[in-house]
Amino acid sequence: MAKFIKSFGYAFSGIVHAFKSQFNFRFHIAALFVVGLAGWYFQLSAGEWLWIVVAAGIVLLSELFNTAVEVLVDLVSPDIHPKAKIIKDTAAAAVLIAAITSVLIGLIIFIPKISYAA
Repeated sequence: MAKFIKSFGYAFSGIVHAFKSQFNFRFHIAALFVVGLAGWYFQLSAGEWLWIVVAAGIVLLSELFNTAVEVLVDLVSPDIHPKAKIIKDTAAAAVLIAAITSVLIGLIIFIPKISYAA
């Protein structure tokens, strides 16, 4: 059981590392905070919150995987290498696609509410 509990500490350490070292991770956390406030203000339904939570989770997960990939590539290929660049660029592209998808989900949810409030 102690080993299981320790694993949460390791996971939290990874989140802290990403937060401290990755501007984009901090940006996505800040964006999530703003979206959370907007969701509270517009009184989102449970279904709308579900989409927000899933989108946010995918973006944060992709950022964490991207960070892990970058660190691993730097470890195994400290010198500049064309294949290392492709690996890093592809991992970053996954984050971009996740972020664009989350923005689209947010627009689908919030545009009607903003239009109605105006």
